[in-house]
Amino acid sequence: MTAQPIAADATPAQWLKTALSPRKRIMALASGLVIADAVPAVGFAAGLGLAVGALPQGFSHALPGAALAVVSLLARGLLTQAANRVAARAARAVKGDLRRQALNGAFSSRLSDAETMTATHEGVEALDGHVSRFLPARTAAAVTPLLLIAATAVVSSFTAGILLFTLAPFVIGMALTGMAAGAESRRQFQALERLSGLFLDRIRALPAILAFQAETQQTAVIARASENLAQRTSKVLKIAFLSSAILEFFSALAVALVAVYCGFNLLKLLPFPAPEQLSLTRAFFLLALAPEVYAPMRRLAAAYHDRQAAEAAAPSLRQLTEDVGAAPARPPLPANAPAIAFRQVGVAYEAGAPVLSGFNLNIAPGATVALLGASGSGKSSLLHLFLGLAPLTEGEVEVGGVLLSDHPDLTAWIAWAGQSPVVVPGTLAENIALAWRGAPSGRVMEAAARAGFTGDLNRAIDERGGGLSGGERRRLGLARAFLKPAPILLLDEPTANLDAASEAAMRPVIRAAAEGRTTLIATHSDAVAEMADVVVRL
Repeated sequence: MTAQPIAADATPAQWLKTALSPRKRIMALASGLVIADAVPAVGFAAGLGLAVGALPQGFSHALPGAALAVVSLLARGLLTQAANRVAARAARAVKGDLRRQALNGAFSSRLSDAETMTATHEGVEALDGHVSRFLPARTAAAVTPLLLIAATAVVSSFTAGILLFTLAPFVIGMALTGMAAGAESRRQFQALERLSGLFLDRIRALPAILAFQAETQQTAVIARASENLAQRTSKVLKIAFLSSAILEFFSALAVALVAVYCGFNLLKLLPFPAPEQLSLTRAFFLLALAPEVYAPMRRLAAAYHDRQAAEAAAPSLRQLTEDVGAAPARPPLPANAPAIAFRQVGVAYEAGAPVLSGFNLNIAPGATVALLGASGSGKSSLLHLFLGLAPLTEGEVEVGGVLLSDHPDLTAWIAWAGQSPVVVPGTLAENIALAWRGAPSGRVMEAAARAGFTGDLNRAIDERGGGLSGGERRRLGLARAFLKPAPILLLDEPTANLDAASEAAMRPVIRAAAEGRTTLIATHSDAVAEMADVVVRL
């Protein structure tokens, strides 16, 4: 099912209405079952009134009324159960639709990782109460009281007037509290997004936090964010409790007015001419039905927070699920090593000065370029441009006639070997094969041999690289580069922290890996740089 197009300037409420439209039939069924509860409510009040009115004539005369009341109660129970099940099905369907849209529309770059995580979990779950509780309650609150007041008017027009008049405070009270709760709910959801972002960023930076012994300081930062979220949540709950208290007060007051009128009418003690004379049966009918008039309003008040939570999450959900346009088709893999051209390239991260600015370089097809420079000069950042790990803030990079800004995902073109290759629990062969899933075992063995592995490829390796020396970890990255049929090779400090003998043994492997490929090597080693066709000092 697909939703209707959503206007760019749509409000959260309008976006929710359009986003939920594919499931409007099942939601309408849930609302209809809730409204149908009015029929057994009238039946219960009528049965109770008939039973009480017939008691003076004997217990047997009260049995028909009592039976009607019992049957009505059973019918209400069945209707409530059916309405809850259908509403739950509608909520599951809506959440499933949104999650599928998020996966198909693929997590647009307009949201950060933290916002994406919060929207896909907390935001989508916020729609559960909105669909399963608030929407049926809102429809029932608009229709059921009027139906019950109409039934009341058949017996007592004056009592129906009392009930109709006392509905006004409900509408005014819910409008006022709704406006206040809406802003607070949005601020609470934003605080939740910020806390999620803090957790995600701190988990990513955990090694650095431990290395700099910043655990206490970061704990304080997270504690402040958690306290801010708790305060926002408390404000939302205060408004919810206040609105419920106000509505309960007016509901009790309205029922009390009906009770006073019925009692004084039966006793003929009204201080004004009675517009009608009530019997005991009619009075009990009115007394039993009066609370039912306000029950849908009380349910709506209890579920009103679900609406505010859904509208608070709507902006993030909208950015997550709306169509961002078709992604450009990936360019085909070049048959030969491509040329690479850097034109006035600049790299700048969010914090700090630009790492690179105005960088120019032309690399011939199949050439090897060594990037030399001090730490922080931008060697790794140039390599990371091809992997989408560094932002291209200025200029352009052209790879084999393809602009990197138009096709930022060129990972299929690239074989990569970094300083610390990722290691997963498994065998050495399985770790090498991460570069090419499904590679024939013969190709894996050939890549391992070219990288210098002569031992058993089935030896076990843990997630920390246990069983591999520093040189073997470098060879693991190069073995993956040998295995992957990519025309570009990127090497980031392939001989860092190796002694002279190990580096000398590694250089022929690097030279072999670079054959037939356009290669960029970020290194501090002059010996490695001597193997390159071009040396660039940053």
